[in-house]
Amino acid sequence: MADRVSASIVIGGALDAPAFAELAELIAADRLAVEWDGDPFEPEHRVDGEPLRLFAHEVAGGRFEEIEDWCIMHRVPFVRWCGGYSGQWGPERVVAIGDGKAVSYAVTEDDEVVISRSIITALGSLDAIFAHFDAAEFVVPALVVADAASALPSTAGTHHVQ
Repeated sequence: MADRVSASIVIGGALDAPAFAELAELIAADRLAVEWDGDPFEPEHRVDGEPLRLFAHEVAGGRFEEIEDWCIMHRVPFVRWCGGYSGQWGPERVVAIGDGKAVSYAVTEDDEVVISRSIITALGSLDAIFAHFDAAEFVVPALVVADAASALPSTAGTHHVQ
């Protein structure tokens, strides 16, 4: 049995209705909730003008593997947090800005970004250290869903599924 911890994910960007339906199926398969210990996600829980915030306990490996892989493949921005598992891994924040890749950052159990002396040395300057923190603190844009018959709105910081 895989090691399990609590985890959350915030998803944003622009999707057409079929892509949102596909994402909603993945979310339902993982039984994510709209708040800690809350109701299971349903598509109508999406709020216009807000990113989608989802939560779960007992997440294998602290990762929503299919959802994260789908978002990366479709260039949909997200930020995922998971708690640490003693002796296996520390708490982490994974940031995907919608460019087809994701970057992991060490955080505290309260989701505060931390860096080690070796990372400070590798970054080499105070400006680079601040840039590291800024990248880790990416703000996920609202999740915009347009029906297939209408044009997707042009919203800064969003990515379209093709």
